[in-house]
Order: sequence, then C-alpha cells, then structure tokens
Amino acid sequence: MKIAVVGTGYVGLVTGAGFSDFGHDVTCVDIDQARVERLRRGEIPFFEPGLHDLVQRNTNLSRLKFTTSTAAAVEGAQIVFIAVGTPSAADGSADLSYVIEAAKQIGAALTQFTVIVTKSTVPVGTADKVMAAVATTAKHPFAVASNPEFLKEGDAVNDFMKPARVIVGAEDPAAIELLRTLYQGVLRTNDRIHVMNIRSAELTKYAANCMLAVRISFMNELSHLCEVVGADIESIRKGIGSDPRIGNKFLFAGAGFGGSCFPKDLRALIHTARELDVPLGVVDAAERANERQKRVLAHKISQHFNGALQGKRIALWGLAFKPETDDIRESPALVLAEQLRSAGATVVGYDPEAMSNVRAQCGDLIELAQEPYAAANGADAIVLVTEWHALRAPDFARLKSVMRQCVAFDGRNVWLPNVAREHGFSYYGIGRR
Repeated sequence: MKIAVVGTGYVGLVTGAGFSDFGHDVTCVDIDQARVERLRRGEIPFFEPGLHDLVQRNTNLSRLKFTTSTAAAVEGAQIVFIAVGTPSAADGSADLSYVIEAAKQIGAALTQFTVIVTKSTVPVGTADKVMAAVATTAKHPFAVASNPEFLKEGDAVNDFMKPARVIVGAEDPAAIELLRTLYQGVLRTNDRIHVMNIRSAELTKYAANCMLAVRISFMNELSHLCEVVGADIESIRKGIGSDPRIGNKFLFAGAGFGGSCFPKDLRALIHTARELDVPLGVVDAAERANERQKRVLAHKISQHFNGALQGKRIALWGLAFKPETDDIRESPALVLAEQLRSAGATVVGYDPEAMSNVRAQCGDLIELAQEPYAAANGADAIVLVTEWHALRAPDFARLKSVMRQCVAFDGRNVWLPNVAREHGFSYYGIGRR
C-alpha cells in the first residue's frame, strides 16, 4: 500500500517508519529541508529508542522516503496521515493552523480517491474542519478519518509495533476497510481495532491522556496529606494498586508531569468543554494540581535551607520530562531550575540525552556536567527529577565525598531513604515518612 505521512515529529516518524517496516511504501513529508536531509542520511532529530534502526533499515530498502514536497508524497497514495503539531494557543486551545494548512496542501495534491487521516491529537470537530479545508483544493474524491496515536515517548516503537488498541474513527465504509487492511500486519494475533464515529475517536485520545493525568495528580495531592499525617505514599500506592479495579499504573507521586502531551491535552480538553459550557471539574483540578506539584521540590529545598538559597549550589539529576527521551517540553526540572535561580542558587544539571536541548533553550542559565557525579561536585544538595535507570541507585558514599553538604531530594521516590541516611544524608522524598 502507498502511504504518505505529513510531519516527521515523534508521531509522524514513528508512524511512517513503522508502516514501512510492515512492507508498505511510505513517504514522509516535512517543510524543514534540513530535517529532511538529516533523515535521508539516517540521522534521527530526537532521541527515541529503536527508531534509528527502524528508519535506517527501511530507508536502505527504499520502503521509507523523505521529501519536502507534499505533492510528490501524496501522488498515488491510498492513505495520507496528518501528523503535524497542535501546540497550545494562549487560551489553552489546540492550535490547528498546521493541520488545516496540511489538509489544503493534501487536497491540492490528490490524484485519486484517498483516505485522509488525522493522526495528530486534535479537538472534537477537527475532522469537519479538515474535510472543509481539503474540499477547497481537491479535484478528486476523498474520505476523512481519525486514527489517534497512543505512543509513549521512550517506548514509541514498541507501542506502534504492538499496540494495545487501534482507534479508527470513520463513517465511510471504504475508509474503514482500507484502514483495517493497513493494520493487518500490526494486529496479526488479535483484532484490537475499535471502529467508532469520528468525534468519538477524537475524544478518545483526550479522554485517555486526561484519565492518566488525573491518576497522577490524585497521587500527588494525596502525597501532601501523607506528609502531614505521617503516612507513606509508597505503601499506599502498593495497597491501592493491588486492587484490580484500580491497577498499579500511573500511581507514582513525584515532581509533576510534563512533556508534549499531558499538559497540552488537559488544557485543550478544558478549553473545549468551557466553550460548550460543559464543566469538567475533575480534569480542571488535575491540571491545577500539576502546576502546584511542579513547585513542591523548590519549596522543600527552600525549607531545608531556611529560605537562604543565595550562593547555594544545587545539582539536578535528570532534565528531560521523563526517562528514555531528550524531550524537555514542560519539564518539571526546568521549572525547578528557574525557581532555584530566582532564589539566588546556582543550578548544575546532568541528563543522559537532553543536555543539548537544554543548552539550546536555556543557554548558560543552567550549568551542565558531562556525568552525574561531576554535577554533584561541590553541591549543597542533589535533586533527582527524572528517574533514568542510571540515576536510580546512586553511590551515596561517592556523593558524600564530592558534595559540600549531604542533602538529597528524591523527586521520584526511587532512592532508598535508609541507605541515604546511613551515609549521613538528609533525605526528602514526596509523601514519604
């Protein structure tokens, strides 16, 4: 099958490379000439485990191609995916300008009946706007469908190759059949395709992310109560997670969530609901709770030093918003760094993958060290913000030998408090005794 994918970010590139690996002829489009040239050379513009090999293998086999020409990519394509960005606008709504522009260009490039699929995360009703945009330029018949992505950064390739579910939103029978055929290679062992109307599919993506965000924010709020009453959030997490009605996923208290999905999708769903005068109090509360949670570590650090952070040196371990990615969008670590700098502290950070992005965004506002213990050298406190595997079991004896003061703030509750204290550290977790 001939497929075109418009956009080569996380979603577009994983989607294009994934389908090409199942034998389809895929052309990915991006307006950034430099990015396209890098991709042609086999260079991935962001860190995502397994993606480099997937792209390189299928590029070498000529099943995966890259271009800046929408017309060249769409010509003869049976399915075209729109996988461009939908960033937050100032009012919290999703900015659909890239989606609409892509739709117009696709319409002008059609050479036959084509199914145009929104892969980007878009608000309810976007398919109607896409259909109208395509119709302004199209000279051939087309159908519009929704096929939202459910790819976790850091595990996106595995999520694509072995999806828990595939959501297909469509009313056109030909579109439904074509998408079912496309996903046959991905779903050989079990049909996990859920077909629904387009608006339900659009809303399913937001509902999934917001549900997960609500779970995280609930645990973060509960962690504050734990600290007041002397309970331990880790024990509570295990206790409620063992209930099969609840499950143990997304119940970890921490420094707040960030990234390109959860914060943006919460804001977009809240905006949509407000426009329609439908209150979503739980979702709204989850978003506000997360903004408060991003200030918890700064508050704990300030409390320990009695508000006197001027001249203190604070080491941050982990700068990406989550492990196994170099994505720093809305990262709690960068929020914390800004708070500490505003209070007069010097901030030095380390991350296995994200430091070049931090340097590009923050310049010299954050000192960067090439290895974790170098970041801790001369520090008055060390803070774990992102729980990379290499940072989960620190050598506290080594830390003690290089730090100026032995203070540890565990923003992800992965360090062993008794081990830290045995080495003379003052230990602070999130909601822990």
